[in-house]
Amino acid sequence: MRGAQQSAGPERKKELRAFLKSAGIRFRNLELLNLSFVHRSVSNESGVRANNERLEFLGDAVLGAVCAAVLYGRFGEKSEGDLAKVKSIVVSEDILSGIARELRIDALLILGKGEELSGGRKKNAILADALEALFGALYLDSGFAAAFSFVERCIGPEISRVVEKDYHADHKSLLQELCQRRFKEYPRYRVIDRSGPEHERLFRMEVEIKGRVYGPGIGRNKKAAEQEAARLALERLKDGSGVPQA
Repeated sequence: MRGAQQSAGPERKKELRAFLKSAGIRFRNLELLNLSFVHRSVSNESGVRANNERLEFLGDAVLGAVCAAVLYGRFGEKSEGDLAKVKSIVVSEDILSGIARELRIDALLILGKGEELSGGRKKNAILADALEALFGALYLDSGFAAAFSFVERCIGPEISRVVEKDYHADHKSLLQELCQRRFKEYPRYRVIDRSGPEHERLFRMEVEIKGRVYGPGIGRNKKAAEQEAARLALERLKDGSGVPQA
């Protein structure tokens, strides 16, 4: 649905029912389901307050709880730090937006005209937020057990992929994939300083992405310093404080 209408008419309800069948979930309240796809740009243009931001807030908490519970149950041998690293990747914008596309949430978004024209239907942040809003809506509609089952089904394969490929330890690989996917280019590393005697040499590395520099990463060799610089870049990109222009 491409317009900015919020209430679900007959044709919209048909689309929503088709989505539910495809996603393998049930909703008693189709209006609540519909609301999970209403972007705040609709409110900004129309003045109508209802949008999916509150559902996103709730869904983020549901997602975090499910992800933590699944990780805790699956990986009894991993430390809290390792579990936290995996969780931070699994609930990242890039992975959530990918899940949203697989569910075809992009086709169900209700956007304001300006956001529609600017390509909002393809933006990772909007898609990830809508998926979290869907999690929140399902929790309200059908309870935590139903929400847990659906969220686990969505993120379970991603957890396996992250753990099997050990991406949480290889920050350079993760950063490279993110940059290719989001910015269509590779990160560039360079040494900015070497210090200390040969047997205790310290390297300081920085990484550049679309003209923006992150770091420095410090390590006993170039590889370790690059990994640390990549980790710092990922943190900045994740919290939105260091996002270059795509």
